[in-house]
Amino acid sequence: MAKAIMIQGTMSNAGKSLVAAGLCRVFHEDGYRVAPFKAQNMALNSFITKEGLEMGRAQVVQAEAAGVEPSVLMNPILLKPTSDTGSQVIVNGEVYATLSARDYFAIKPTLLPEVMKAYNALSGQNDMIVIEGAGSPAEINLKDADVFVNMGMAKQANAPVLLVGDIDRGGVFAQVYGTVALLDPDERALIKGVIINKFRGDESILTPGIRQLEALLGIPVVGVVPYLHLDIDDEDSLSERLRDKPAALVDVAVIRLPRLSNFTDFRALEAIEGVSVRYVDSVSQFGAPDLVILPGTKNTMGDLLWLRSSGLEAKILRFADGGGAVFGICGGYQMLGNSVRDPHGAEHGGTVRGMGLLPVETTFEEHKTRTRVDGRFGRIDGVFSALSHQPFTGYEIHMGATGSAAPIAVLSDAVHGTQRSDGAQNGNVYGCYVHGVFDGDAVAGTVVRALAQKKGVDPDALGTVSGEAYKEKQYDLLADAIRTHMDMDAIYRILKEGVKL
Repeated sequence: MAKAIMIQGTMSNAGKSLVAAGLCRVFHEDGYRVAPFKAQNMALNSFITKEGLEMGRAQVVQAEAAGVEPSVLMNPILLKPTSDTGSQVIVNGEVYATLSARDYFAIKPTLLPEVMKAYNALSGQNDMIVIEGAGSPAEINLKDADVFVNMGMAKQANAPVLLVGDIDRGGVFAQVYGTVALLDPDERALIKGVIINKFRGDESILTPGIRQLEALLGIPVVGVVPYLHLDIDDEDSLSERLRDKPAALVDVAVIRLPRLSNFTDFRALEAIEGVSVRYVDSVSQFGAPDLVILPGTKNTMGDLLWLRSSGLEAKILRFADGGGAVFGICGGYQMLGNSVRDPHGAEHGGTVRGMGLLPVETTFEEHKTRTRVDGRFGRIDGVFSALSHQPFTGYEIHMGATGSAAPIAVLSDAVHGTQRSDGAQNGNVYGCYVHGVFDGDAVAGTVVRALAQKKGVDPDALGTVSGEAYKEKQYDLLADAIRTHMDMDAIYRILKEGVKL
């Protein structure tokens, strides 16, 4: 069975996912078979495995860093919020139920066998497992339900814990000390090291505080990791990439819907020098973009009504009427049509009028489509005509079925071995169901060059990048930072010694 180490945080967004990914990369570079694991993930950024199963994006990033194929074993439970108080619960990659928080906590202990079955399968296949916690282990109101999230999982896996604190938000010593103080004695004994994350400045200034913290807790600080400016997929809506930013030569405005999902769809566009991808949630931020993207959402009808009430729908309609390019993906594609019907009550029930920019109608079905696809564009009109007949790959995650008399692509379903048409177009307005449609170098490059030409900008003024090579370089840079700023000898020693429960 594999050796395990667990990364927990003093709070959400302390940097657990990135530290776990960095350790996965280091162990992989050192020749070990390593896999990530997070028993329960809450995020709207998800991914479809080659088997057609759904898992959290953070563990996909960690799997890529570890040089292994993403597997739903790495994230057996995924919670996708559908409202402020409820989530769609996905177990082993398939929809289990949509539950309120109270109802989920009531059934949560019954899922422990599924979690341990997944963990034990991974453990039998690898030398090391890097486990990621969720939120904070010191959420004392939730501790009774922590059977497999933070300290509950550490105990199940006999895993020593590294506690990550976020100094960028301030009060890191209080974060760490307070977290440890709120734990039970047997839980404190599991913490074998502290990591101070997102540090800016002269580390020597921290030294007195670090020594005092170590003396108070009896736990060593095994790393002070600087604020890393790396382009690695983020887990959720706390992502810094969603912050407002200035426009560049080619300006892409992604509408930041309240239940925005899979914003990783646009990282290939962001990686091209001279292209800005701005996330817009108000009319005042709209500006004068070259392309407007309506992204995926976990609640198409609710977010469409928000779009309408915010004034952004009217802004987009005027933009499209003036010849502006608009592209919708998944839920965003559904919004661009004439109507969205929900006869089974998957979201709101009833029918909501769409934006009317594409000649399509959407009806929510009772089953969820989850599949990987290989696609090829057909004849494309308008500004993106150069996409005609180009291949692409991606994945689908949606409840709705959308009929179209003007599809833009043919998809080969990698799971079921079938072919079907997808998407629609109308002038410079386009839509499809495929997440990752922009990921390929050729597609992303064609899109931004077409936008530059339409704007009168020399396309050669834009940079070029290989998405896959660029991503691998980011993981290598992350591993270099982990080796430089963390005591890897101590980490290996902690792994070897483990814990005695």
